[in-house]
Amino acid sequence: MLHSGVIIASHVFVGAQSVPGGGAVPPSSSSSDYDAVIVGASLAGCTTAMLLARSGVRVALVEQRPDMNAFKRVCGHFIQSSAVPTLERTGLLEPIERAGGVRSRIRIWTRWGWIEPPAESIVPASVNLRREKLDPLVRRAAAETPGVELILGTTVDRVLFDGGFAAGVEGRGSTGRRSVLRGKLVVGADGRDSRVAELARLPPGFSPHGRFSYAGYFEGPAPVGAPNGSMWMLDPQWAAAFPTDSELIMYACMPTHDRLPEFRRDPARALCSLIADLPDAPPIRASRMVAPVIGKLRMPNVRRGPLGAGLALVGDAALSADPLFGVGCGWAFQSAEWLAGATAAALRGEESLRVALSPISQTVWARAARP
Repeated sequence: MLHSGVIIASHVFVGAQSVPGGGAVPPSSSSSDYDAVIVGASLAGCTTAMLLARSGVRVALVEQRPDMNAFKRVCGHFIQSSAVPTLERTGLLEPIERAGGVRSRIRIWTRWGWIEPPAESIVPASVNLRREKLDPLVRRAAAETPGVELILGTTVDRVLFDGGFAAGVEGRGSTGRRSVLRGKLVVGADGRDSRVAELARLPPGFSPHGRFSYAGYFEGPAPVGAPNGSMWMLDPQWAAAFPTDSELIMYACMPTHDRLPEFRRDPARALCSLIADLPDAPPIRASRMVAPVIGKLRMPNVRRGPLGAGLALVGDAALSADPLFGVGCGWAFQSAEWLAGATAAALRGEESLRVALSPISQTVWARAARP
């Protein structure tokens, strides 16, 4: 078993530290055979692991980072309304709200004026919680799920095949020790730069959108419409103000690359200037930045697979859409639910996994397009 971090019977080992949750055995004595091996313990991977395990599937959940509290730093963390039913079904919505998650809708500025959200709607409000809180919350929920073994601090560098069908992964722990995890299904949940997809030779397709991103957290006066978020569709530039937990506001922008020099010189100053110059600008000048700005210069649309022989991709590993529309977090939760629903019976041995992963099975994924 991978020595660098293991969860057995809801007990997490990370080096010499542990998080109590149940009985445990030493990492060196645990099995390396599973029904599913999931690489990437972020939103998509943890949700897939939880749902498969609840369906009676034994899961290894492998994460390269050794820290239980690690989180994705460059993210708008807006969970779209479409994913809220998934949060309810997984039992994640209530703990997210207890952690300070803000329920909100979106008001949108266009050249023709504001589009305001309706006062009443049958569509559930979206959720906004910083990844600093969201990621550890979801990871611990997965770690506490019977049937999930969480392995921290291990880098997967090989996908194993048997007869042309994925049969597990090989990885390296923080001390260099190598181990093998075998499973009927390998799931790549390791983000837009998926190493699993690369190792399994599922090539990506790219399409650029010509923008980069910067954002920062501020405390101060709430923008008009709060707790609803505000977006400015400046065509082709974009900006937003998202009220989030701890009474913070995330101010974000996605300018076109001709504005990159000013952001390279002083990202914080450029962000504040762009937001302050918006039509009906929010009160960023009366606010105080509480953390350094974060940014990403290249964010092309990326699409893969999402299915191979004995292998499936989920979340950003399968599809990383233009972040302007804020679908990434919701897509992570929803695609995880769809994948678990499509494969759980096969992983329990009740039907053929080859059929579950056939092109016909991709009709399950088409639920994303249903009203």
